[in-house]
Order: sequence, then structure tokens, then C-alpha cells
Amino acid sequence: MRRDNTKADVRLKDFWRDNDRFADLFNAVLFEGQEVLKPDALEEADTDMSGVIQLKQYEESLVRARDVVKKTAYGADFVIWGIENQQRIHYASPLRTLLYDGMGYLKEYNEITRHRKEDPEPKTKDEFLSKMRKEDRLHPIFSITVYYGEKEWDGPLCLRDMIVDMPEPMANLFSDYKMNLVQVRDSDKYIFNNEDVKTVFNVSSEFFKGNIETIKERYKEKNLQPELIAVIGKITESSFLIQKGKRGKEPINMCTALEQWELKEFEKGEKQGLEKGTRLGIMQRDRELIHKWTALGYKACEIADLLSLPEEEVRKEQARK
Repeated sequence: MRRDNTKADVRLKDFWRDNDRFADLFNAVLFEGQEVLKPDALEEADTDMSGVIQLKQYEESLVRARDVVKKTAYGADFVIWGIENQQRIHYASPLRTLLYDGMGYLKEYNEITRHRKEDPEPKTKDEFLSKMRKEDRLHPIFSITVYYGEKEWDGPLCLRDMIVDMPEPMANLFSDYKMNLVQVRDSDKYIFNNEDVKTVFNVSSEFFKGNIETIKERYKEKNLQPELIAVIGKITESSFLIQKGKRGKEPINMCTALEQWELKEFEKGEKQGLEKGTRLGIMQRDRELIHKWTALGYKACEIADLLSLPEEEVRKEQARK
């Protein structure tokens, strides 16, 4: 699969900026599908989490920007919600999430202290030290990291996963920080209600499993907006689907798009040589032959030679049944 060279992950950011999709993700992941977060209550929030950390004579500026940030107002209070898009496994992801959330809290703290500087009311010694009033409170931040990779996440899921082994008394006292991770490849365990989110996750997940025929059967009567085709292309790293989505103005039939994609992949495989076939180059005919010959007792290496496919890809297909 050729990669899309679009700057950063603009398509994914744009996809999640839609309030209905954004709310559905959080409701599915954090609230088991219940509509706790209302789309019409969401407002755009500043993605810039940069700030200055000052500890006596030490000072350091940190520049951080989140992918998509929104807030909901509850009377005079509010809650911050943030999404991080991750297309590769990041082995420091919990620490990075902790840093993003911490910078968000620091940003609000700095806003409070600036406001308190102008407050004419006298402060106690403790309030003067912290630059906050006793009654001042920060607002909660909830973050979700969406991992779009084909490979199963094998990185840490919380801060403790990144820490060396500790004796039990210490481990029980350690202040952990959990990361809310969503993997597209196994997103079927969540209850999504938004059709766009459901479609993008479902198609991408089946695509990773090589179940192209399943997708074509399921979506043979369904037309998708070009934007969704491009997002699916971005997730699956299919330049063909990205370009088809970019050029399209009218809804596109998913089944037809995949048939065209298969043809392109077949032509590319013919041009490059079937001996260089990849997982995406295995057509339905090859799948059927792999399972047929496996049942007859052929070894994976023998089938690979007969079909001019990498032995590893043959073994992957054998393992699917």
C-alpha cells in the first residue's frame, strides 16, 4: 500500500471535528454507548496546550498542540474533551497523554493566576504562595487516543506499563495514569450509533483482516460520501481510495470502489511480478486455492511457490480459518 503524503493527519482531524462523530466516539468508549455527551452541547476549544513550567530558578517552555479539542458547558462550569490520532504504535503514549492533559490543567491554572493578580481582595499566605484562592477549581479533561494501525497495539496502556518493576509496597502506592486507547482493528466491541463512525471503523477493520468480499457484500447497496472513502483510504493507507474520495463529488458505491481497487492492485501485482505480492495482492481466487490445497495436505512453502506469493502471506491466510 502506498502512503498518503497529506500533511499530518488533516483528514482524520477534519473527520472528528464533526460534533456528532466526536460525541459518538466518547459515548461509545467512555460511556458504553449511552448518550452522555450531547453533540449540540459541544463547542470548539483551543488545541494549543503550550505553556511554561517554572520551578524556582528552573524554567522550561513546552509547545504542545492536540489534534481535536472540544468543550461542553454545564452552567458556569465546563469539561474539556480531546482526541489524539495515532497511526503508528507510540511506546511513550501514556506519558504523552499525561503531558497533554497536564499542560491543559497548567494552562487553566495560569489563566486563574493571571485573573487573581488583578483581584483587589487580600489573600492568605497560602493563597499568595499558590496564586490561587482556596475555592478555585480546575475543570476535568478527558482524552481518547485513536490508533489506526493494522498491527495490534503492543505498547503501554498506562504509565505503570512504562515503569520498571517495583516491590509490591511501592507498586501499590504508585500514582498511575491510564490512557483511553481505541484500536480501529478491534473497534467492533464498542457500541457506535453514528453511521459515519460505524462505517469507517467497520470497513477499515475488515480491510485489515483481508475480508474484502465481506465488505463488498455488506455495502453493495450503500453509497458513501467521498469524504468517508478518503478517510478509509487514509486509515488503510490506500492511495487509490484517498484519490477516489478526493476527486468525488457525488456519493460513491463502496462495493464498486473496492472492485476498482482490486483491479488496480491486480494490475500493479502483474506489473511488479506476483512474486512480490503482498497481503493486499491476494485475490479471492488465491484465497480459495490456499485453503483448498491446505486441505489436500500441501505445505505453506509449496503453495507459496505455486501462487508466487510470499510464504508468510500464505501462512496468514491459512490461519484465518
